[in-house]
Amino acid sequence: MALADMREPIETGCPDGFQYMHPVMRKNYGQWRWHDHPRPGVLRHVANSGDEIWTVKAGTQRILDVFTLRKLCDIGDKFADGYVRFTIRSNIEYMVSDGSKVEPLISELEGAGFVVGGTANSVSMISHTQGWLHCDIPGTDASGVVKAMMDELIDEFRNCRMPNRVHITTSCCQINCGGQGDIAINVQHTKPPKINHDLVGNICERPSVVARCPVAAIRPAMVNGKPSLEVDEKKCICCGACYPPCPPMQINDAEHTKLAVWVGGNHSNARGKPTFQKLVAAGIPNNPPRWPEATAIVKRILKAYQEDARDWERINDWIERIGWPRFFEKTNLPFTKFHVDNWRGARASLNASTHIRF
Repeated sequence: MALADMREPIETGCPDGFQYMHPVMRKNYGQWRWHDHPRPGVLRHVANSGDEIWTVKAGTQRILDVFTLRKLCDIGDKFADGYVRFTIRSNIEYMVSDGSKVEPLISELEGAGFVVGGTANSVSMISHTQGWLHCDIPGTDASGVVKAMMDELIDEFRNCRMPNRVHITTSCCQINCGGQGDIAINVQHTKPPKINHDLVGNICERPSVVARCPVAAIRPAMVNGKPSLEVDEKKCICCGACYPPCPPMQINDAEHTKLAVWVGGNHSNARGKPTFQKLVAAGIPNNPPRWPEATAIVKRILKAYQEDARDWERINDWIERIGWPRFFEKTNLPFTKFHVDNWRGARASLNASTHIRF
């Protein structure tokens, strides 16, 4: 891709996507008759007019350097007439109107080190936040967790051996980017924040920090003659919501910041209501650079799901059918008192108002 071909950025919101669609897709928009799945990573759509469009999906490392991005674009220019798109899970999809180009395109991608897959009943690319590279409040490196975990799960991305598709997410904090997923790996803070009282008055807008706490555990205080904040540790749920607006309330800690695994989250669709993910493993060591303990738990859950679930059951459907006691038995995960959802503190302490009284 020549530098002269690069377009100027549009700073007025999302551009019209139609201008970037393959001509066959624009021509047959809304007029598709059927589609099939010839092999993992490849979809074929056939229009009423008889036109065909092939989509080839490949995984990327999400955080792309300019050289890798140009390599992907060069492959698109060579085989797909320059028509590509990135999915929300950081895969790249090439649109091809000539079926004879599909296999050469796959060979080119795999020869360049990219893995083709992630369609149908496979483990999709893990969606994640920026981690240490970009986020200002990370408790772990979400990008690193994904790299380590996908190294172990790459065959399940490349093949379609699961009962249904599996969406996995991970987040480097508890409050901003943790998403719903069949399996989610999120940070778990286990201690309240440590406050640097010398800095609070100069850095933090205290009313905003007080309002940010979801359980009203933070209140203004004078410490050593300086305006500061204090935390009611009996109320604090260690969510970390106070840390972004007030960095002196440091909650990330090498010893007490852990990982937790949640399962069963699913957005609503034409057949079912949304389901909320539930905690199944807590206190997992936040152990870079490979996070072996978290990866082992995810692989254990996937193995039980693969062996026991019926065709087309998502993870939440499988758990609903067999029940939570059987889930913990089949995955050999310990069930502890921390899995019992008996917290009722919000009934009396939920901070539902922005009116702060000093």
